[in-house]
Amino acid sequence: MIGEIKKLLIIPHLRIHNANALSSPFTIGFPAMTAWLGAVHALQRKLNDKGIPVKLLATGVVCHELNLQTYKGQNDFVHSIVGTGNPLDKTGSRSSFIEEGRCHLDVTLVIELDTFSLDEQANFLETVSHLLNAQMKMAGGDIKGFETPFYIASEEGNDSDMNKVKRALMPGYALIERRELMVEAMKNGADAIEALIDYLAIHNSCDRLIDEENTETIQWRRHRKLVNDKPAGWLVPIATGFHAVSELGEAKNQRDPDVPHRFAESMVTLGEFKMPHRLHCIDDMLWRYHLDNDAYLCHQRSHEHLSSTAPAVDEDDYSEF
Repeated sequence: MIGEIKKLLIIPHLRIHNANALSSPFTIGFPAMTAWLGAVHALQRKLNDKGIPVKLLATGVVCHELNLQTYKGQNDFVHSIVGTGNPLDKTGSRSSFIEEGRCHLDVTLVIELDTFSLDEQANFLETVSHLLNAQMKMAGGDIKGFETPFYIASEEGNDSDMNKVKRALMPGYALIERRELMVEAMKNGADAIEALIDYLAIHNSCDRLIDEENTETIQWRRHRKLVNDKPAGWLVPIATGFHAVSELGEAKNQRDPDVPHRFAESMVTLGEFKMPHRLHCIDDMLWRYHLDNDAYLCHQRSHEHLSSTAPAVDEDDYSEF
């Protein structure tokens, strides 16, 4: 069925250096969705300051390459963060600093616009390129380069338009929300951290095989939890928002004295990296803002019926909010 026309800005192959890989206090890897939506919101504000009255409604992220800055030696049990070479202080000693997880990325951003005039297309795309080159960071990292941004008008339900978008994103992996897996597990009695680990854990088991000559062999295999009796996809923990743990108020030495201060903790849930050719519509990959009382959440339209508080992990007590 043919539906509404989605106006899309596509920024291909953004190469980002030293992006923040510590997406939450207990996960490392792909940057948090709040980082991507925050960067796109910053882009909207800069465009508005330039006299372009556009609204950037939703954002999709397609990852082409990720180089996580960690190292694991030959006999090491865990990976270590690759630190930066910071200069010595005035006494000749190494200055105190907090190690930060970093990653280098190659991603494509798919951004939905509210209105767009073809007459202003050239000026709009030129301004986007200028802002990305001169004034912006992305997920805490430096933008080293990107291919020329372009505009696509995609009609929902039109296979030809959808295939055009898919071709622009391949090869790569779009980040999709899979909160429904945690919701289902928690309805069956698991708490949030149990549900998260259950889907991410890799199990090792062995089978005892005896051939016709009565020779015994042991065959090891690795497997993860099944989803609907099928192997789960590329599931990963992702940080998708924040939950308030204090009331609005003031804090000593807060950054902005005119804005009320509030302590918050990260919310983490499950996501899946899926190749764009497996998506059925553009909305399958677009993330949007959602406010729910004390929660600030990035989610996808297909999950609007789910409670924003049920499937997230609290870093403090690892229970549902």
